[in-house]
Amino acid sequence: MPQNQTPEQPARELAMTNLARMCFLPTADAALLAETLALWRDCFPRMGVCAFLPEAQKQQVSVLQAECARLQVPLVGGIFPALIKDGAFLTDGLWLLRFDVMPFYALYADLAVDANGLAPQIDLMEQQVRDHLTGPQDATLFLLFDAIVPHIGSLLDALYLRLANCVHYAGANAGSETFAPMPCLFDGQRLVSNGVLMVLLPDHQGAILEHGYHAPEQTVYATSTEGNRITQIDWRPAFEVYQRLVLTQYGVQVTRENFYQHAVHFPFGIVRGKHPVLVRISVMLHEDGSLFCVGEVPANSVLTLLQSPMVDSRETLQVLTDGLTHMGGDTAGSELLLFYCAGRRLHMGLAPACNELRAFEQQTSAAQVAGALSLGEIGGSALHGDPLFHNATLVAARW
Repeated sequence: MPQNQTPEQPARELAMTNLARMCFLPTADAALLAETLALWRDCFPRMGVCAFLPEAQKQQVSVLQAECARLQVPLVGGIFPALIKDGAFLTDGLWLLRFDVMPFYALYADLAVDANGLAPQIDLMEQQVRDHLTGPQDATLFLLFDAIVPHIGSLLDALYLRLANCVHYAGANAGSETFAPMPCLFDGQRLVSNGVLMVLLPDHQGAILEHGYHAPEQTVYATSTEGNRITQIDWRPAFEVYQRLVLTQYGVQVTRENFYQHAVHFPFGIVRGKHPVLVRISVMLHEDGSLFCVGEVPANSVLTLLQSPMVDSRETLQVLTDGLTHMGGDTAGSELLLFYCAGRRLHMGLAPACNELRAFEQQTSAAQVAGALSLGEIGGSALHGDPLFHNATLVAARW
C-alpha cells in the first residue's frame, strides 16, 4: 500500500468509478434523499443536482430544496407532466441527475412579453454565458422553459444572433400537459413560472433531435400570425382552411366540437427548405377561428399538414442513435438523457410511445435512460447550429 494511503481509499476510488450519475427515487422521502445526496457529495464535494419531478408530485419540490440546502448541494430542475424510466411514463418518483462539478446556471422568472422588455434580459443571458465560457472545448447551453412562455422561438433566435456557434443548444419545456399556468422551474430557493432555467454544460457536444415526419407536397401560407396564434391561412380564417386541408388530404371532417379529438393527429409542419420540417401542434381553437399552437409560427411561413401515421419511428430512433454515436462514440453503457414530446405521445398513442422508449434503450444499449415527457423540445440545426424549437420530437443527449 502506498505511503499515507488508508485502507478506505481504494474502496472510495472504486465507488467513484462506478457511481452512476443518474438516480431514480420512488419518492421524495427526506431520509432517502439525504442518503443519496450524502453518498454523492462524499465522492464529489463540488457536485450539484438537476432534478425532474412529475406534475403529480410538484409539492415535493420543497422537500428536495430543504434537503439540498441542509447538505449544501446546489439544485436546479423542472416539473414535467411525467417522467421516463424503463420504457414507461411515470407520475410518481423523481430523477436526480448529478453534476460532478456544479456548472454555471441562471433561473429567470416572469420573462417580458414585449421585445423592448425582453431585450435586456437576453443581453444579460448572453453576457452571463460568455463570462462562463472557458477554453476552446465544446459547451452546451441547456435550457428548460416554462411551456406557457409565448415567444420561445424568438428568444432562441435572439440568443443565437448574439452567441452564434459559441455553444450547442439543447433543452425542453416543463409545465402541465393541460397548459394551465403552473410554477415549474426551480433552484435551491425558488420555484418560478413564465421563465427559463439556463445551465451551461462544459465539455458537452449537445443533443440529437428527431421527429421522423415526412412532409406532403401540398403547402399553404400562414398569411397572418401573432406569436403562437395563426389567424389566417392563405388570407382566409385559419380554422376554415385547416378543416378543408384535413378533409381533402385525409378524409376526416373536423368541427369545433371534435377539434380537440383530432387536432393532435393532424399538426402543421413549417417547411424550411433543406432543414427538417418544424412540427407545430394546434392545442386551442379560438372563437374567431384562429388556432393556437405550441410554439411560434412566423408570418408568411410555408405550412404543410402532417398526419401521425406518417411518422417514421424506425428512422427517428436511427437518427438519434447515429447522432449520439457520432458525437461521443459507442453508446453502450452510457447514461443518456431523453425528452419525449407529450403531443407525440398523444398522437402516437401510449403503447407505440412506450415501444419507442424501449426501442431507444435497446438500440443504444444505455446503462440508464433518464428523462421526462416534455411540452416542446429544443435542438440545434444540423446545417447551421442555430437552435430551433420543435414539437413532436425526441431529444437525446449524454449526461
